[in-house]
Amino acid sequence: MVRIILIRHGETQWNIEGRYQGQEDTALSEKGVQQGHLVAEGLRQVPIDVCISSPLRRSYLTCTFCADLHRLQVVKDKRLLEINHGLWEGRLADEIRRAYPAEFAAWHERPETVTMPGDGGESLEDVRRRVRDAFAEYAEAYDGKTVLVAAHDAVNKAIICDLLGLDMSHFWQIKQDNTCINVLECHNGKWRLVLLNSTLHMGYLYSD
Repeated sequence: MVRIILIRHGETQWNIEGRYQGQEDTALSEKGVQQGHLVAEGLRQVPIDVCISSPLRRSYLTCTFCADLHRLQVVKDKRLLEINHGLWEGRLADEIRRAYPAEFAAWHERPETVTMPGDGGESLEDVRRRVRDAFAEYAEAYDGKTVLVAAHDAVNKAIICDLLGLDMSHFWQIKQDNTCINVLECHNGKWRLVLLNSTLHMGYLYSD
C-alpha cells in the first residue's frame, strides 16, 4: 500500500485578489508562508518517506517547509503543475467574466466542457490524465511508503475526483483550502479517500 498526503500550497497575493494564477510562478504571501509553517508543524509527527512537489514555487516552498522537518529533499514533478489557464492567467475573475461570459459561466456550471482559451490552455481532462499518470507511478514506485505531494487547487480537485471514480463534472464539489491536508491510500490498485480538506493545523475546522 502507498499512502499519499496531498496538500495545497499556501496563500498567494493573487489568491487574495481573485486573480487566475494557472502556471504563473507566483510567490507565497506573508500569510501563505505562515500557513506553510503551520502545515509543516501539523505533519511533524507524521512519518513521511518522500516529498514531491509541483515545480511552481508556491507549492515547492510549502513542500520544503514540510520536508525540512523530516530532513528530506523535495522532488519536482511537472505533471503536478496547476491547470494552464491560457489567456485567463494573470487576470481578475471579473475581467474574465466580462471578456468571456459564456466560457466563464460554463467553467463554473459545466467545468468538464471547458478548454481554457489561448495557446497551451488546458481542460480538466488534460490535467486529470497527467496527474493520474503521476499518481499511478507513485503507487508503484513507493509501495509501503508515505509520500507527501504538494500541488494546486485544480490539480487536487481533479485527482481526488478521478481516484474516487467521479468525472470532472463533480470538480466544484471538492473544496481545497490553502495548505489543506488530504490523505489517499492505494492498495492493490484500489484507491480510497481517508481525509479531505483538513485545516485543523490552522486552528479551524472549516473556512468561510
